Amino acid sequence: MDCFVADAPRNDEEAGNRVVSHAQFAKMHTVNAQTKPAIRPAASSNIGARVDAIDWAQATDDLDAQGCAVLKGLLAPDQCRTLAALYPDDKHFRSRIVMGRHGFGRGEYKYFAYPLPDLIAQLRPALYVRLQGTANRWNEAMGIDIRYPERHEAFLKRCHQAGQTRPTPLLLQYGPGDYNCLHQDLYGEHVFPLQVAILLSEPGRDFTGGEFVLTEQRPRMQSRPEVVPLGQGDAVAFAVHHRPVQGTRGAYRVNLRHGVSRLRSGHRHTVGVIFHDAK
Repeated sequence: MDCFVADAPRNDEEAGNRVVSHAQFAKMHTVNAQTKPAIRPAASSNIGARVDAIDWAQATDDLDAQGCAVLKGLLAPDQCRTLAALYPDDKHFRSRIVMGRHGFGRGEYKYFAYPLPDLIAQLRPALYVRLQGTANRWNEAMGIDIRYPERHEAFLKRCHQAGQTRPTPLLLQYGPGDYNCLHQDLYGEHVFPLQVAILLSEPGRDFTGGEFVLTEQRPRMQSRPEVVPLGQGDAVAFAVHHRPVQGTRGAYRVNLRHGVSRLRSGHRHTVGVIFHDAK
């Protein structure tokens, strides 16, 4: 998903899309400060059907092989336009981040406030259910004891009990020359190991450039880049931090970072769905 940093950070994880030192913390502009989550039930729509229509067997294979998977047509064009149109209205958001002020790239993004917009409120648990099995398998392969419950509501309860109560889904906006430096999205002790970014704009019509990029660092090897082509409404699911790779002596961890290449022209909107909340 592109890039994420929380407002008024209090620790390294809350810095969001980068793991930075305390000396690098910058004051962020709060749009709508909110301390207690107010999670409302989502209205009914076709989101569940669209999630179910994804070829999840193929997506799981791609995640295991590459650390990312394209989810074609996750959102319809009208749903993309509905989400992108929220950006100017600050009542939907808790904070706004201008990336250039903090060395994260160029462009800006806003964190949604609770209660989340209905589309996001439906996508988050529906996608979590499909990714939870992979998350648990990966942790088992990497020798990590943490396991994730079947339902997103139960995982959020774990986050909130640890003080991670601030919503992390966000809406990103890029213009000509904007880009997002390579980063990881870590917000606290509890981190779900997969996340999803959804392209809301149409490549070639709304913008040029601005490709989603992943890099993977394996031990004693140079970094491997992966450029992920997306159309309007397509999503990419990918590893937040690390994933297991099978070697000759068993599985080992590889480290991943993600970003967005420079926009050549036009404007690009992306929504990021992160499954853990921030401290």
